[in-house]
Amino acid sequence: MTVTLHFHGAAGTVTGSCYRIVHPGGQFLVDCGLFQGNKSVRDLNLKSTPFDPKAIDFLLLTHAHIDHAGLLPKLYREGWRGPMWMTEPTAGLLEYLLPDSAGIQESEAERETKKRGRRGEEPAKPLYQMEDANEALQHRKTCAYGEWITPGPGVRARFWNAGHIIGSASIELEVNDSNGKPIRLLFSGDIGPDEKVFYNEPEGPAGFDYILCESTYGGRERVDYTLVQRREVLKGEINDALARGGNLVIPAFAVERSQELLHDIGYLIKTGDIDPKLVFLDSPLASKVTGVYRKYSKMFEDVELGADELFNDPRFRIVEAVEESKAINAIRGGAIIMSASGMADAGRIKHHLRNNLVRSNATVLFVGYQAPGTLGQIILSGAKEVRIHGTLVPVRARIRSMGNYSAHADHSELMAWIKARLPAHGAIFLTHGEDEERAALRAALIAIGLGGDQVILPMLDDSFELRTGGIAAVLHPAKPRIDYAQIPSDWHNAFSDFTIRLSQRLQAGSDADKLRVMRELQVRLAQLEAESRAASENASATGSSGGGEKYGE
Repeated sequence: MTVTLHFHGAAGTVTGSCYRIVHPGGQFLVDCGLFQGNKSVRDLNLKSTPFDPKAIDFLLLTHAHIDHAGLLPKLYREGWRGPMWMTEPTAGLLEYLLPDSAGIQESEAERETKKRGRRGEEPAKPLYQMEDANEALQHRKTCAYGEWITPGPGVRARFWNAGHIIGSASIELEVNDSNGKPIRLLFSGDIGPDEKVFYNEPEGPAGFDYILCESTYGGRERVDYTLVQRREVLKGEINDALARGGNLVIPAFAVERSQELLHDIGYLIKTGDIDPKLVFLDSPLASKVTGVYRKYSKMFEDVELGADELFNDPRFRIVEAVEESKAINAIRGGAIIMSASGMADAGRIKHHLRNNLVRSNATVLFVGYQAPGTLGQIILSGAKEVRIHGTLVPVRARIRSMGNYSAHADHSELMAWIKARLPAHGAIFLTHGEDEERAALRAALIAIGLGGDQVILPMLDDSFELRTGGIAAVLHPAKPRIDYAQIPSDWHNAFSDFTIRLSQRLQAGSDADKLRVMRELQVRLAQLEAESRAASENASATGSSGGGEKYGE
């Protein structure tokens, strides 16, 4: 029996990291993350799990971000009871991240149920519930960086610092084939940049049969900042925002980004470089996560503040209570408001954006990657109006971004990481990136001498039979779980954009113009309906099911 590698997430998409390895001794997972992005991508979470969870022996987790760990409660909801191996800080973060995610699933289902109730439809069911998250937490097992573990028969694993967030790891694997010969693999997880507060640079050995590397920033370079230069840029953004008289709103991930920003803002206040009235971190989750960072602060590098000062400036308000969060809305200027989520897709940040985007003296600062279809990406792309909680909100605030707070390595750093891990005798798989970014990283690897057949861009649910000398066979799914054309921007985004633009167009015209536009649209709609009926009748007459494109073309 060969060793087979299955790609169940982060393949053709940035999120949903999930890899399954089937071997003579059983099968196991590396990561099991939530799909994030537009509605078509998020709907992947609701579809049937593409494998039998009860057949999985164990799971290895690279880090605690929800796009790598957010479907763990779903596995336990479906009956899995196996162990999950991770670093100790990752286990500490999951203590809060999984229940928080479960709370989001429950509240979203409750909100959808209300909508369905008005239409006389069946109630919505949450993807998973708090009890499923709590069950998952009972099965955590921890290991140290650099320590070999044997999580199952014929498998050895070792975790290496990935420099991404606290506890993040690249995972080295030795999986025995049917002859007892180990196939050596390395899963990058998410790789952090070279210049990053808190951690040393990413680590790991060299020489593998197969390397799986993330490609989030493939083909893209950030400005090469030192930590000192990064703080200078942040200082400038904060002072410019406060000088305008409004608030500075920063969508920030509850894990890592919030803590880095608090550290740098605290340092700049201490040195007298900035003078905000108050600094809010409005996120119950970020508050709890910050406690985990305090607990493991001895692991940190390049920290300018002592453990007692870390996140403890008198102007800081770490907000958990709902009423205190609502009270922030009364502050019209002079405050820095950080809140989750980093892509502005959920949580309290949407309330703060709704209240500040309409103010011309306010500033919104994005400090990380914004996935296609997210509210953050739509705002950053220059939209004049956005829909928040079903309401159209004019964008009058000043919109800014700085990429040097990204927790991801850029193109050059990814290339350096891969070069340091070579050779890869079998292949390099590029995952966790959009197609354009993966293609750019692949082209760069070929340019340094790797063969085109050695650098592979797997798609969702592709599987590969692995041998030490190379790939023995490749299998594509009969029917992809998603239409890949919907990933960058799906029809839901297009519909929202269309309705906003139509509304703007109608409002700008005279009554006669409004009527003319609507009549033209009605004529075109009637033509489309006629074309659809004709196509359906033609298909029935010929007995054709419509065929379809060949997979992968």
